[in-house]
Amino acid sequence: MGKSQYSKLIKTEAKRLGFLSCGISKAEFLEEEAPRLEAWLKKGMHGEMQYMENHFDKRLDPTKLVEGSKSVISLLLNYYPSEEQNPDSYKISKYAYGTDYHFVIKDKLKNLLYFIQEEIGEVHGRAFVDSAPVLDKAWAAKSGLGWMGKHSNLLTKEVGSFYFIAELIVDLELEYDSPVTDHCGTCKACIDACPTQAIVEPYVVDGSKCISYFTIELKNEIPTTHKGQFDDWMFGCDVCQDVCPWNRFSKSHDEPLFNPHPELLEMSKQDWDEITADVFKRIFKKSALKRTKFSGLKRNIDFLK
Repeated sequence: MGKSQYSKLIKTEAKRLGFLSCGISKAEFLEEEAPRLEAWLKKGMHGEMQYMENHFDKRLDPTKLVEGSKSVISLLLNYYPSEEQNPDSYKISKYAYGTDYHFVIKDKLKNLLYFIQEEIGEVHGRAFVDSAPVLDKAWAAKSGLGWMGKHSNLLTKEVGSFYFIAELIVDLELEYDSPVTDHCGTCKACIDACPTQAIVEPYVVDGSKCISYFTIELKNEIPTTHKGQFDDWMFGCDVCQDVCPWNRFSKSHDEPLFNPHPELLEMSKQDWDEITADVFKRIFKKSALKRTKFSGLKRNIDFLK
C-alpha cells in the first residue's frame, strides 16, 4: 500500500468512528500564520490568556511538538444539537450541552491511532484536542476541511461551523489535501452581530473583548464597562455562528454523549439564579461547564442581572 491508500484507509476509519470529515496536510512550519499570531499577541488580544504566549515555535511547527512528524491529520466532530435551551434562560454555548468534548474526542483519536498502527504498522503520533499548542483551525484549513470565516471560526459549505476540531500528528508520510477557497464574500453578519464588537476587522477577533473569554477564561471580575452587552450569555457565546448564513446547513449530531442532561434544556433564569453547588455538580458532572467552576458561573449570572 502507498500514501494514497493509507490516506483513504484513515479517512474511511475516521468516518466509521463518527467524525464528520478528515483532511491531511504536511507537518511543516506555518509560514502564513506566524506573523498573524505575533501581531495578535503584541496587540494583547489574548487578554489574560498568558498560555498563548508560551511555546510560540511549537504552535507554528508540529515537528517541534512531535519528533519526526510528517503529517497532520485534522478531524471535525459535529456538536450541533437537535434541541436548544428554554428561551427564558441564561445561555450557554451549544458545545457545552453534553459531555466534555475532550473526553469524547480523545477516545476516538486513540482508537484511530490504534487502527493506523494495526493496519499500517509502526506509526508513532500524538492526539490533540485543544490541550496543547496546536493551531487547530489553521491545520484544518490547510487540510481542506473548510476556510477561516471572518469570525475566525472554520467554515464549511456543507455544515457551517458547529463542530470540534482535533488532530493526530504522526510520523507517517501520507497524501496531502489542498485548502479550499473562502466563501464569506461581502457578508458581515458576524461582525455586525457581535455584542461586544470583538471582531475588530474581518478575520481578526480581539479575544480580550469576546464574551467567551469573559465568561470562561477570565478569572477576575468582569469589567463593568461591558454591563448590559452580554445578551444573557453566561458560558461562552454562539452569536457569530448563529447569524452566519452557512449555519443554515447545520445538521444535528448523532453522538449520544453530546446529548444534554434532561434538566439543562428546561432550566429557566430563576432556576439558574437559585442553583446550588450540589445541583451544579450533579447536572454538570461531566460537562465543559466545570471549566468555569460553580463560583465562576455564579459570577457570570450575577453580572447578567
